[in-house]
Amino acid sequence: MEHNLASAWLTEAASAAERQGPGNLLRVVLIVMVLGCVLTAWFLLRGYRRKDD
Repeated sequence: MEHNLASAWLTEAASAAERQGPGNLLRVVLIVMVLGCVLTAWFLLRGYRRKDD
């Protein structure tokens, strides 16, 4: 089994990421953005709820 240097491994990972494109990163950013919007809306709208006790 060959021993690869960390710099060679990082270089190979960076070149593989360039070939893949921004797909996974964009997907994660969109999911986090949607979840953040939902949580923000829930937090803001729960303050406007009327208590009819």
